[in-house]
Amino acid sequence: MRHLSATNDDKHSRLTALGLAVGLSVLLMPGQSLALSELPEEDIEPAPEIITVPLPPPISGPGQTVRDDEDDESAGAATPPAAETPEVYYDLESLPEPVRRMRSLIVEACKAGNIEALRPLLGSDESRTQVSSGGGNFDPVEFLKDISGDGEGHEILAILLEVLEAGYVHLDPGEPEEIYLWPYFFAVPLEGLSAPQRVELFKLVTAGDYEDMKSFGSYIFYRVGITPEGRWAFFVAGH
Repeated sequence: MRHLSATNDDKHSRLTALGLAVGLSVLLMPGQSLALSELPEEDIEPAPEIITVPLPPPISGPGQTVRDDEDDESAGAATPPAAETPEVYYDLESLPEPVRRMRSLIVEACKAGNIEALRPLLGSDESRTQVSSGGGNFDPVEFLKDISGDGEGHEILAILLEVLEAGYVHLDPGEPEEIYLWPYFFAVPLEGLSAPQRVELFKLVTAGDYEDMKSFGSYIFYRVGITPEGRWAFFVAGH
């Protein structure tokens, strides 16, 4: 298990080391590189006695923050888990061919350790892959490098690969918001995970993170969404 630039003596959770990615409280200016493990922590609701490790508020991207009172602009990143638990899938052959192909291309880039290989997959303009919780005109590849602890993007590629190797769910079939989403933990109740499912979750986060997320109410680490047409819709973290 990777520990996101944290040492063995670091008692903070993996989510804290990451700064919760989409919940960063730091303005990432162009050219400024910030290790995931160096991001500061800020108190947020709910109260500290409920969440052991405080989670900072979200940011929208380099140079632009999102206020707590703003509406969530990450609708494209799927909605929180619904009351009805969706079926979890592992069979990649069951995916529509465009979805399977996009996933394969992302995985190939991750395994090659080449973050620039993601650039043509991230799209452009209105079809650009969402990598932060809001808008803003910034280079998504440079953004991913900036939030990667090693500065080269290899850490974030490892996270992306781990996410895509988990099980997935098919949300909102037949609707405009239809999406294939990895990992399935975002769409299922964490309290009800079986022992094998918790083992699978701990490939992505620590046991401490798991407890924090149960208190928070949902999985809040990275997730990936691909549309039925094969467009890479988002790679974000947060609620």
